[in-house]
Amino acid sequence: MSPRKSLIRTLVAGSIAAIVLSACSSGGSSSVKPSTAASAAASTGTAASASAPAGDPNDMLAKIKAAGVIKVGTDPAYPPQSEVKPDGSFEGFDIDTANEIGKRLGVKVQFETPKFSVVESGKWAGRFDISVGSVTITKVRLENLDFTQTYYYTPAQMTATKASGINSLDGLAGKTVCVGAATTYFQWIEGTLALGDGSALAPVPAGMKSTTLETDQDCALSAKSGRKDFEGWLSSSTTVADGIKSGAPMIVVGDPVFYEPLAVAMDKSGPPHAELQAAINQIIKDMHADGTLSASSKKWFDGQDLTTVKK
Repeated sequence: MSPRKSLIRTLVAGSIAAIVLSACSSGGSSSVKPSTAASAAASTGTAASASAPAGDPNDMLAKIKAAGVIKVGTDPAYPPQSEVKPDGSFEGFDIDTANEIGKRLGVKVQFETPKFSVVESGKWAGRFDISVGSVTITKVRLENLDFTQTYYYTPAQMTATKASGINSLDGLAGKTVCVGAATTYFQWIEGTLALGDGSALAPVPAGMKSTTLETDQDCALSAKSGRKDFEGWLSSSTTVADGIKSGAPMIVVGDPVFYEPLAVAMDKSGPPHAELQAAINQIIKDMHADGTLSASSKKWFDGQDLTTVKK
């Protein structure tokens, strides 16, 4: 996720028609694969809600370039996507993406760490310019946020605590699952999730309940510390792998329950940003084409290339 040059009005108009806003659910098997609609959305992404003329001095792109800095919201505790190290610096796949966007826009990146619920709700009041924090495109979020095209995808993977003895998704029926607050994982359990690209969702096991912590990684840390008020944990496959590797007493159960299209987000209620959105869209397109995103994915996700839809 990194900023870039101002693009022509044609690109902005092309972006506006991009996102597919239908949601569907799978009817039986818990194994969910990305839909054709997801693949179509993956190649185009979403666009700004209102266009701005090329070179608009009121657009966020012009203001960011004038300031020489772009403020990027990200998660401080979501490895390997993003994490604050003891020395205060940031690292991870999202961090590298944001820094590359900044480089290609010709500005410095200043990281901010808002709660995810703040990111999702919009009305950022200028506290940060964009979010490069693995934000999934959903129909609900499209009411408050504008998105670029997708820069990578992750499977949403269920786990169970070793102490529970559960080894299947159905085994979590009636059980409590830990998830990050305001995440797609919480929404899936609550039955309110509709992905913005139309990808299918596995059915939620009957009676499954959620307990929320501030971040997904907190669930793994809580299980590691001996907390026993939940039997499962749902997060991205990459975060799950990192949590288990770090000692969380969990096992992977079942196939992914859905696949997440992840994009750079901007506040719909903020200043005009059509040119900024178009510029970042082009940067992401170029990063896909030149292999930057693929190489970064393999670096951070144990050799996996998560930058394309897996069928």
